[in-house]
Amino acid sequence: MGSPFVQTFAKFGIPIAAGLINFVVITAALSGANSGIYSSSRMLYTLADKKQLPHKFTLLGRNGIPIYSVLAVSFGILLGVILNVVLPLIYKDASSIFVKVFSASILPGMIPWFVILVSQIKFRKVHQEKYADHPFKMPFSPYTNYLTLFFLFVVLIFMFLNSETRVSVIVGVIFILFLVIIYFSKRGTKAGEKDL
Repeated sequence: MGSPFVQTFAKFGIPIAAGLINFVVITAALSGANSGIYSSSRMLYTLADKKQLPHKFTLLGRNGIPIYSVLAVSFGILLGVILNVVLPLIYKDASSIFVKVFSASILPGMIPWFVILVSQIKFRKVHQEKYADHPFKMPFSPYTNYLTLFFLFVVLIFMFLNSETRVSVIVGVIFILFLVIIYFSKRGTKAGEKDL
């Protein structure tokens, strides 16, 4: 069972075109993985540089590449590949694992949007005088902010109602609460150090 494009070209008797499409798809997937490794490893480096991760993630190789950050991200990808191969042998409903893993990233991916929308509403309230003659006004603001927040909440509600994505939402909420607790505990520790 291959992709629909490959099957179509194979049925028309053009196997070379089918192979070419496979090559393009694989190249695109590798390019996406390379981009993900690059951006994620640089994010780990930045977090370590700001002392939010162990210092080891800031160590650079001869070419200026953050070695441990790249290795950590690559290990995560390798783990995903292994699970993709091994889980179907152990767990009969492994086909739904992709949906669960993908949906687990939805909530953390939404957090920046929530923060941006709420921050913009608050910023506009606090600095109304700056927006009187502003050349770039968002049409229908702040109603568009509230509408977007509403749609984001609707997506989360439907993800919670869907049996395939419910666990991912619950895990996402627990994970975010865990990060919030860590953030405020570290922030409180730093504030206490400054007072001393």
